[in-house]
Amino acid sequence: MKVSPRRWIIGTAAAIAISIAAAVGFAGAVQAGFFRDTFLHFVSARAGRTISVEGALRIKIFSLTPSITAERVTIGNPRWMPPGRMAEIGELVLVFEMPRFHHRFGVSSLAMNSAVLHLARDAQGRANWQWRDPALPQTDKKLAIVRSLSVPQVQVTLDDERRHLEFEGTASAQAPAVQAPGAQASSAAETRPPGEAPEPLKISGEGTLNGRAASFEIIGDSLATASHRRPYHFSYSERASGSRLDGQGSLPRPFDFTAMDATFEANGLDLKDLYFLAGVRLIDTGSYQLTGKLERDGPHYFKFSDLSIHTGESDAHGSVSIDSTAARPKLDIDLTFGVLRMIDLGARAAGRGPTRPPFLLSETALRPGSLSHVDAAILVHADQVVIGKLPLRALTARGTLDHGVLTAQSLTAGLLGGELHGEGRLDLNQDPPLARIDLNIAGLELGHIPHKPPAPAPLEGAVRARIILTGKGRSLHEVVSTADGIVTLVVSGGTMRDSLAEATGMDLRGLGLLLSQDKRETAMRCVVGIFKERDGTLTIDDFVADTEPVLISGTGQIQLAGESLDLALRGEPKSLRLFRWRSPILIKGTLLHPSIELHPEKLQIIDRGAARDADCAALIAAADSAAQTAARSTR
Repeated sequence: MKVSPRRWIIGTAAAIAISIAAAVGFAGAVQAGFFRDTFLHFVSARAGRTISVEGALRIKIFSLTPSITAERVTIGNPRWMPPGRMAEIGELVLVFEMPRFHHRFGVSSLAMNSAVLHLARDAQGRANWQWRDPALPQTDKKLAIVRSLSVPQVQVTLDDERRHLEFEGTASAQAPAVQAPGAQASSAAETRPPGEAPEPLKISGEGTLNGRAASFEIIGDSLATASHRRPYHFSYSERASGSRLDGQGSLPRPFDFTAMDATFEANGLDLKDLYFLAGVRLIDTGSYQLTGKLERDGPHYFKFSDLSIHTGESDAHGSVSIDSTAARPKLDIDLTFGVLRMIDLGARAAGRGPTRPPFLLSETALRPGSLSHVDAAILVHADQVVIGKLPLRALTARGTLDHGVLTAQSLTAGLLGGELHGEGRLDLNQDPPLARIDLNIAGLELGHIPHKPPAPAPLEGAVRARIILTGKGRSLHEVVSTADGIVTLVVSGGTMRDSLAEATGMDLRGLGLLLSQDKRETAMRCVVGIFKERDGTLTIDDFVADTEPVLISGTGQIQLAGESLDLALRGEPKSLRLFRWRSPILIKGTLLHPSIELHPEKLQIIDRGAARDADCAALIAAADSAAQTAARSTR
């Protein structure tokens, strides 16, 4: 049967009319309070979480500004988070903005009273405040802009595993509405002279952040004039535990926080205290200043650039980027130091160290737990690194952090006229971490070792050394205090002050040289030392210094836990001596502050001088062989 166009039009119009009538009827029924459960089920399904209303629910649909008012509202966690409540709100008022030319559907105002928020984010970046599954691609970047906001005195708890932040306190957010032309102001806040700029968004709060009292304030552009066609600007300020963090930035797409550009400036008494503001685990320092830029491009990429850090006499510049696209975040660290003094780092620099004298080797500790969940590529340059009284120059270190193993693949530096090359490995999967250190030193000039001016250096010559240690600890000092390994040193030629050589085999001539502070030199044929370390005690296994007049041997040990010295040098003359004191030179004190003592033991009237030249070639070969054996055994 043929259907005429007239009947088709009439049928279509009737179907549309019935649909409109049904929609209006449903809307009217919802507005009248019917279909409450159906409405809440619909909203919960769209929000991806359970939303319940135990009190009154008033819905206003037939208006240019539809609204919802709900009492005793509970908002649950989304499906990508563990079960729980995200929010409990005494009263929630939402006023919607209907779509019109050049304007999308939006939220005219949001007000919450007597609210409690339980905010949480896991280490993978999944959060209960996210309104869509973060695992899904974001298709619409034009998020709805709330034009007016009134959220006074919200009780907030935050557990952010990704940024290591825990907050408990109160927060408030206010962004007054703009009065429409011809409308009657509902409050004094909405009444302002013509032409006056609308009030900005203000968010403030106070409480405890990571266990310390903290406060914060954010001031942003007016929500009333915010637009998807231009960036949204804001400034912020945080204070906690003696540190302050200030900055300003912009969101290219309001209010999409996956893209952001900001600058920041921080200062305080200890760089470690930034953890109580930013959740970043840093090391102890003294007073510091830190500036830089933050760029976020997408949900998984951060970059801190133009970093500038000053503490004590140390300064650094560089950049750090974080890519969390994969399961394990990847850091790219590039830092350049002008001067790095180890004394500027650690608990002692922050005024929290022990009262005893400082150690030569750094006590600055790593925190294994903070590094075990990320990987990194690391590049460090330093014009000068000062360790005690020893300066390293032109240091370059390249390394990686891979599944909790920190590897220094190459380390080069200038040391006292020579060159240092090394590598190392630190396994952070253990606590305390297991470390291996292998250092080669070549061309170190004995004459460059610090000594009291204007006296000339007591020793001249080039040193070749090898240091191979394996130990456990969170700091360099802890590692060497528990280490096993070997230290070898070789000087194949040079000079020694004549008085120092004669002092090891003390006779009347040597005493006279010392008393006259004689500056004459005697040739050194060789110096060879093999030191073996066991459980943090470095013991002389063999030590020979062969000079023209005297053959010197050494005994003793260094307790590295306290860096204490207990060494003795004894000289045997190679020619006849009269009235010779058998008097060893004792080296006491610490690595940082050594002292030299003379202890006469026995007067010998005649010493025939039975010592002979050492076999320097054999001694040097033995030292090199011992180092190579140790290197193979620790790989």
